[in-house]
Amino acid sequence: MEIGQQPMMQSQENKILNKSSTLIISVSLQELNIYLLSSTDNELKQLKSIDRPSVIKAIAEAREHGDLSENAEYHSARELQSHIEGRIKELEAIISLAQIIDVSKLSGNIKFGATVHLVDEDTDAERTLQIVGEHEANIENNKINMNSPIARALIGKEEGDSVEVRTPGGVKSYEILSIKFI
Repeated sequence: MEIGQQPMMQSQENKILNKSSTLIISVSLQELNIYLLSSTDNELKQLKSIDRPSVIKAIAEAREHGDLSENAEYHSARELQSHIEGRIKELEAIISLAQIIDVSKLSGNIKFGATVHLVDEDTDAERTLQIVGEHEANIENNKINMNSPIARALIGKEEGDSVEVRTPGGVKSYEILSIKFI
């Protein structure tokens, strides 16, 4: 999240969702999983029901202090209102363009949503990566953006294939050990 004053709402709904469900949301050319969509929806609800009314109240209180041209509280509240309204529009666009895809019903070659087990052909180091959308990518959790060099090299490949990935550190070679859609 870009604006520090806009907390992302973490609700119990996120924890109640069936963790075995593997639904993916496609937003235009970007994908989100169902859990990220739920947190996006929760953030939108928070912005509309709590943050927006709070900032409107802060603007009203600041107006009561008199001269608006030199009123720092007023200008700060208006700036926050602008950020909140922009974020609301952004979240509404993401949600309105979403399509649900059940990844667990996919099979075959590597595509968005695949969990791929690889071995580095030079070091024999094994790793498992999941190909996800931009909003969900987190290398610490082994979730890579589908537009990353390694994901682009893997998409369309099958178990047993070898791929070469051009990285800033040079070319890396991987063998695909397994592909799962979970």
